[in-house]
Amino acid sequence: MIVVTGATGNVGRPLAQALAQAGEQVTAVSRHEAAAPEGGRHVVADLSDPAGLDAALTGAKAVFLLLSGDMHAATASPAETVRRAEAHGVRRIVLLSSQGVATRPHGATRVLVRAVEDAIRESTMDWSILRPGGFASNALGWAESVRTRRMVAAPFGDIGVPVVDPADIAAMAAACLLDERTTGEVYELTGPEVITPRRQAEVIAAELGSPVEFQELTRAEAKAVMVQHGPPELADDTLDIIGAPSPAELRISPDIQRVLGRAPSSFADWTARNIAAFR
Repeated sequence: MIVVTGATGNVGRPLAQALAQAGEQVTAVSRHEAAAPEGGRHVVADLSDPAGLDAALTGAKAVFLLLSGDMHAATASPAETVRRAEAHGVRRIVLLSSQGVATRPHGATRVLVRAVEDAIRESTMDWSILRPGGFASNALGWAESVRTRRMVAAPFGDIGVPVVDPADIAAMAAACLLDERTTGEVYELTGPEVITPRRQAEVIAAELGSPVEFQELTRAEAKAVMVQHGPPELADDTLDIIGAPSPAELRISPDIQRVLGRAPSSFADWTARNIAAFR
């Protein structure tokens, strides 16, 4: 049995589906009630309470660990979650980490994530680590303004990064959970091209068949929006990257091609599959 945390999100949902289709029994974990994957079960648990995962971990052979805003809660201890998985006899763990652990190791959120990486490396479990850059699905934050006003508002309109499709992250996670050849590997995940927010708005407009206005926000304006959905330190870390990406953060990684045998999906590919959210 394989445990998938964050199972209702943009990565966890397609991952749970892919594992079920591969014939694996899946325990899907999320903070709220949700439908169980085919042939599996759903467990409500909050990663800010590691003990709450015990019911999901019982009998598991592998775990996909996704770190979200839960890790910033006062009671959170992601490293304790790793230790509990090991204590329950889990043999393989795949961590969804962050590219910034390598490119900006001193950022507040990166220090926390690196501590989880270290706990996994120090465990007796087989492991793989996924370090994605920016997510294509972050564009869903513009969905309401596109639907109602045909407008995208974002900072750093002409500065781009190679955003990655969450479906590709899910496919990589499935490969790491199912293929022992990925053991001990750290994979950097990016899309196939650097794309700016302004260009993303143009791609959405083309798929909609109607113009979409781009409005550039200041850093302060963008942070004011971001802190409504996450901790200030995460907003600052994110804005540092998208405002002045380093050469390492602009690099197109070969890892998706190498593991999956195909090129990573483009932002246009992601938009075509998700355009209903913007109509």
